[in-house]
Amino acid sequence: MVDIDLLEYLEGFLTTERKARFEKILSERTNFLTVAIEDVFQLHNTSAIVRSCDSFGIQSVHVVEERYQERLDKNIAMGAQKWVDVHRYQSTSTCVDELKSRGYQVIATSPHEQSVTLDSFEFSSKTALFFGTEWHGLSQEVLDKADGFLHIPMIGFSESLNVSVSAAIILQTLSKKLRNSNFDWTLSEDEILRKRLDWAKKSIKNVEGIIERYLAD
Repeated sequence: MVDIDLLEYLEGFLTTERKARFEKILSERTNFLTVAIEDVFQLHNTSAIVRSCDSFGIQSVHVVEERYQERLDKNIAMGAQKWVDVHRYQSTSTCVDELKSRGYQVIATSPHEQSVTLDSFEFSSKTALFFGTEWHGLSQEVLDKADGFLHIPMIGFSESLNVSVSAAIILQTLSKKLRNSNFDWTLSEDEILRKRLDWAKKSIKNVEGIIERYLAD
């Protein structure tokens, strides 16, 4: 449970405009759709995907760092990692199993023979989109465990897009489709309160000292 008194105390250090902006953004956030990034090599690609998630209201990102370790560049993400929840995994299997245990269907972004086009994709439940490495795409493990496949149709000579570009296109399309659906895609009241507290802490200088004074009173 969120300490409401602490939340109100900390939000007292924020401007009215900033509190209103937090509330507006959180009203548009979703955990119904999430993103998983599997062993993307280039730092800027992982960071750009996180930035796209923030831009299109995706609250959580799952990063598999089995082969290349930390793949998030704070400079390229432009601070988006402060506002998006980044979950890190040391193996693909752990990430897939965790998402499925939370009720997500795993959708592999891949030109698989059973793949549907972006425009024809329809939500049937909570969805985790998996994006793979720049050179080889998704691992066989993700393809084997996927509940469905999705691709962006191409009409030119190029057969694929940069992974961060693909993610931005897919997220823009699917986030809009989700918001126009009948699914309950918004954050729960408890999730919103938790993020308000988290974002308030991240917005206040010397917040540890302020919280210590609050607890001492």
